[in-house]
Amino acid sequence: MKSVINTFLNILVVSSILIGSQANAQRVKDLASIQGIRDNQLVGYGLVVGLPGTGEQSPFTEQSFKTMLNNFGISMPDSVKPKIKNVAAVAVSATLPPFTKPGQTIDVTVSSIGSAGSLNGGTLLQTFLKGVDGKVYAVAQGSLVVGGFGVQGDDGSRIIANTPTVGRIANGALVEREVLTGLGHGDHLTFNLHQPDFTTAKRMADVINQLVGPNTATAVDATSVQVMAPRDIGQRVSYISTLENLEFVPADAPAKVIVNSRTGTIVIGQDVKLRPAAITHGGLTVTIAQNQQVSQPNAFADGETVVTKQSIIDVAQDDTRMFVLDTGATLDELVRAMNEIGAAPGDLMAILEALKEAGALQGELVII
Repeated sequence: MKSVINTFLNILVVSSILIGSQANAQRVKDLASIQGIRDNQLVGYGLVVGLPGTGEQSPFTEQSFKTMLNNFGISMPDSVKPKIKNVAAVAVSATLPPFTKPGQTIDVTVSSIGSAGSLNGGTLLQTFLKGVDGKVYAVAQGSLVVGGFGVQGDDGSRIIANTPTVGRIANGALVEREVLTGLGHGDHLTFNLHQPDFTTAKRMADVINQLVGPNTATAVDATSVQVMAPRDIGQRVSYISTLENLEFVPADAPAKVIVNSRTGTIVIGQDVKLRPAAITHGGLTVTIAQNQQVSQPNAFADGETVVTKQSIIDVAQDDTRMFVLDTGATLDELVRAMNEIGAAPGDLMAILEALKEAGALQGELVII
């Protein structure tokens, strides 16, 4: 440990030491995060008041309203049903960043959980925001900023733009409790990669060892890199600052083709290649229509009026084109060929699926 600290102090003195930048090099801070240093989700239940008649008259809103009055020493008989069209029950959510101290403020999002028509113009009353452990970490209150609006006529017609039942309060919550991260505990730090990859983890450990010293960093698995660190919190902060700005070239991403069947979006990775394949693209359109015809006898004939159906079948064949892809065809060649035949996104999805089934697509096909 002493040798690591001494080496680190030498690095701070000779701050001009830089790792040579390479093409596509990225910083450690852009590829990984330190284990234990993360955001925490907070949630609470509260009331929004001051609405211009766009609130709600629901049982839980009435109960919450009576409870609020009781907290102020105002008792309301159970038989009395308050008219509270200017009140809405809401869920309040926020994200508590790491190292946020008591007295600092964070943004909150306020969402209606009842039948309120709009939260525009409302004010959130004091609401406790709790963490997953049930403890209160922040208190929210303030006027809402709502980006949407809704207008309703007497005949029931309604126009809504964006979402009028969700609002936001900038710096609307006051932090009351800090979440401890354990940054100064132990002799090691663990960096977790955002995208697990064994090669990236090894390269990250190698660049840290190159700067600090051998056996300082160890790739534990495809996600985690464990690094020895000084125990003194001041030295540890400077140490992390140095490490997170190191640059190295991460491993190339796996060859993948991502297909979004809902939006028609297709993303093809640069390492996707094709084996020899012949592809034909064309369309056969079959149209079937039915017309009803009335057969009516003349005035002197002893017959009945009959309705008959006549079917019309039309078959149209588009021009069919075929192209051949040689061994190791690249992404550019694939896209160029698709453009030449005028393949739509839906057709391209079908072609990619067929290539994968035929074993001609060298890469993973992911359909979401």
